[in-house]
Amino acid sequence: MSNPNISLGVGFHYDEVDPKTEQLIDPAAARIISINPGLAGLLATRTTLSEQNNVVGEPLGDLIGFVNTVDPTRGLNFAGRGFNTIFRPQNAKTPACLPIPVAGDNVLELNLTTETLSFSPPLGNVPNRGSGDQPDIFLNAVPYVQSVNDVTSLPTTGIHFEPGMWLSVPPTTQPAVGTMTYSRMASIPHGVTINAQGISLGRTNGKPDFTLPALQVNINPFPIGGAQPPTGTHNFPSQDVANEATARIPQDLTSFVNAKTITQEILDNPNVVLMNEIASQNVQDFVTLIITTDSAGTLPTPPPDPTTPPAPPTTKDPGFAGGTAEIAFLTGDNSSPPQKPNAQTFKMTAVFWIETVLETIVVPVCQANGLPITIQAAPRAGSSLRPVFTVTPTSDITDPKAIVVPFTQIQYSQTVFLNFNTLTWPHVSVATLIPADPIVVPASLLA
Repeated sequence: MSNPNISLGVGFHYDEVDPKTEQLIDPAAARIISINPGLAGLLATRTTLSEQNNVVGEPLGDLIGFVNTVDPTRGLNFAGRGFNTIFRPQNAKTPACLPIPVAGDNVLELNLTTETLSFSPPLGNVPNRGSGDQPDIFLNAVPYVQSVNDVTSLPTTGIHFEPGMWLSVPPTTQPAVGTMTYSRMASIPHGVTINAQGISLGRTNGKPDFTLPALQVNINPFPIGGAQPPTGTHNFPSQDVANEATARIPQDLTSFVNAKTITQEILDNPNVVLMNEIASQNVQDFVTLIITTDSAGTLPTPPPDPTTPPAPPTTKDPGFAGGTAEIAFLTGDNSSPPQKPNAQTFKMTAVFWIETVLETIVVPVCQANGLPITIQAAPRAGSSLRPVFTVTPTSDITDPKAIVVPFTQIQYSQTVFLNFNTLTWPHVSVATLIPADPIVVPASLLA
């Protein structure tokens, strides 16, 4: 089993502080905690340790897909592959050293990626106090750590690290929100924190249809506050995969085009990577989470040197709250609105698909000796992702036995909008993630 990237400590379970003080901690226990704070979770007085460790807490809604269903007190680790595109500012003082020098104010970087996404157990019951007509509410949260490596060429390079948590927020009367909402809060080492809130579209049978216009993404830059050119048009030569003398990393994409890992179709719409990944899979159903940092669609898009503020974008659902916060290097000076940003993170939107995949594995002839056997899924066309399963037969298997095992898979598509050099530049990341640890096959499937 892989090591989790985050740990809450033994017995940790978030809850409100008991206002009663009949059971004060004694001096001996206080000394023990001062020596080893990690033991505090073992000194629960309101519940036993067993009860404490098995409490998931307040409802998670569709975030339950990020929880270990075999043992909710253990974390859940995913790993997989993806694709990343980002336009970077290019300046004369520290230019990117390209094999073929090219002038310009930006460089398009393309990354084939590997990724790990580790979730801790749910926090439990997080009290938020209401005022006026709004009663207190309780949130729940699933903390996570994400790390992404560029594997376009050797040596591999870390390009993203993100600790954060997903929140489930119950319906409220003040503000008037009639459904559970979800928020992803995260910190990124470039100097950005985000709070992206949204909704779940619920569970849908089958697999996501990435041919739908709503499930396509567009990397075309566009004037700040203006309209984005349609998918398939190319604002810059770097968006043409056949052009080898352009401001792009890597410049020569011939080998990637031949391997079908970076093609013109993929560059025009990175969600094609997600579509290709599930083309040969049997996806039973999926849950869709949509989140955005756009606070109710009212966040303006200030240009670097504005003369008149542009009109705010049209309000779109979901749009409840949220936003981004950045270091001054990114957002610009203290003018209102800030001037001359180096790369202002204006907005982020993301869609997560939590999918139930049905995998057929073949259990070989074996004896029931109480020891698990490990089986890797068969290779699939167009994919290098092969989940691993553990099976512990309760009776002898005398003939090879094919069984269908469900497992959870995560796909996501995220767009961060960066403002610099008078344009808004979409930064798109997509990935498909499968369980990093062996998937335990229920004994009932062998019956």
